[in-house]
Amino acid sequence: METLPSLSQAVNSTRYFQIGSRFKKERSDHSFRYHLNNFTRAYRSWMVPYVKSRVHANEFHPVLCFLYTDLNCNLDCHYCYSKGRKIPGMTLQTAKDAVDWLCCSKGCKVLAYMGGEPLVRKSFILEITRYAVERGMFVYLPTNGTLLDEKFIDAIGEAGVATVNLAVDAMDGYTGIPKNLNRIRGPFEYLVRREKRYGYITFFNINITRNNIDDVRQLTQIAHDYGIATDYHINEQPPIDYAAFDPEKDCGWITGRDIERVDGLIDWLIEKNRSGYTMVNSVEHLAAMKLFIRNRLPAWPCRAGDLSMIMRLDGSFAPCFELYGDSEDWGSIYAGAKFDVEKLAERKQGCSPHCLSTCNFQVTHYTRSLRHTLQWVAKHAYTRFFGVS
Repeated sequence: METLPSLSQAVNSTRYFQIGSRFKKERSDHSFRYHLNNFTRAYRSWMVPYVKSRVHANEFHPVLCFLYTDLNCNLDCHYCYSKGRKIPGMTLQTAKDAVDWLCCSKGCKVLAYMGGEPLVRKSFILEITRYAVERGMFVYLPTNGTLLDEKFIDAIGEAGVATVNLAVDAMDGYTGIPKNLNRIRGPFEYLVRREKRYGYITFFNINITRNNIDDVRQLTQIAHDYGIATDYHINEQPPIDYAAFDPEKDCGWITGRDIERVDGLIDWLIEKNRSGYTMVNSVEHLAAMKLFIRNRLPAWPCRAGDLSMIMRLDGSFAPCFELYGDSEDWGSIYAGAKFDVEKLAERKQGCSPHCLSTCNFQVTHYTRSLRHTLQWVAKHAYTRFFGVS
């Protein structure tokens, strides 16, 4: 039986609903130009490079690159295996070389920061964002929000950031899950309020664990009430060993006794997706989570190392997050890409059944056809058409 929210959670939800209703009214007043600009920006950054990558299918032309700027983080989420708190971050020169290599040599227009927590170096992020936007890139900023303030929100908005991905897993923080909405309520509301002025998109990024099922429902409803989107991940153990990662902590891994509750949450999310709640995830991805938690996920056609890639702190490459620590030489911005198609395909037959990367699954889903790609572009304008999800 699913537990009921606590009294404090119920009070929080009511408060957010009341405030969110006002914000949703304000957001409904976003001009037609706001939605058109987001659609146009997504079309130029996602659609056009994707079409070009298919025209030149025998060459490496990624559509999306995740740039690791820092492995350091100011929080300790037990399920996270980024434990590099004493590792120097990417240099400014390497970051600029990465931008030049992507947009000038490969035609890639989508740059997503990754970490760690990118905002441990705010001035660095501001400078690289300005540099990338000046070269026509769509810049995506993920953050846990704890280092956000009004001054930075205005600065990153002025710099031209396209999307802010706010990672929150709970209403109130607890051991192992410190990313909570009440901790960042002020910056969150200011961030949403400034969307109209700067033209960026805000959404919640939520990791589903065995410990936060009730929180996920509340965060989903709050996002809808505020008129923003949501993005969901299913809690996964790392596929390769990381020396500093301690799996003995309560990381919230989903076990057999949690499956019924997680199934109920996934069914609820699918229902909300189909009813019009704006979600990054396709219905297909949400449904695949049920197979994943039962260890029954079949191999799927992951596009990592083809349409997506990551860049490490030193400018070297890897196909995906999960293989950040892999010893294989996948190339670098200075040596060029070394993604061997046959080797990757063989590798993915073994690793994809044990990985349900939201990012790479969506890349696969939304590049299945022109119709699906157009629907992905449309989501950036918060519209639902083309009949797929």
